[in-house]
Amino acid sequence: MELKIINKSNNPLPRYESAQAAGMDIRCNIEEPITLLPMERRLIPTGLFIELPAGYEAQIRPRSGLALKRGLTVLNTPGTIDADYRGEVGVILVNLSGEAQTIEPGERICQMVIAKHETPEVVEVNELSDTERGAGGFGHSGRK
Repeated sequence: MELKIINKSNNPLPRYESAQAAGMDIRCNIEEPITLLPMERRLIPTGLFIELPAGYEAQIRPRSGLALKRGLTVLNTPGTIDADYRGEVGVILVNLSGEAQTIEPGERICQMVIAKHETPEVVEVNELSDTERGAGGFGHSGRK
């Protein structure tokens, strides 16, 4: 499979940081540092435009180190980029920490995972098959 990318940033192309990594790191494309106050969210540009094959999506996910150490995470995680989207990849970052956090130009802000997906035929029915679990949810399966 091939992922076509137009890179209008000054950053290198996204890449996998290890041989077994599922996600490639994405960097911000900003000229000046951006400071997010506690609970503030902002759309951060990347300068990247991608073309995915039909049947694939790009998922934008948080970087665990940023989340743990600084409280910065992707707000709508995972964010989905559809195969027919051709605009700039933007990342909604939120600061969940108790103090201001500054994002530096070229900083790695998220990771992108490419995933295959199905597009099922949607069929309306009057009932669903029975299962042992039934309609139990929200922790129900672990209770006796």
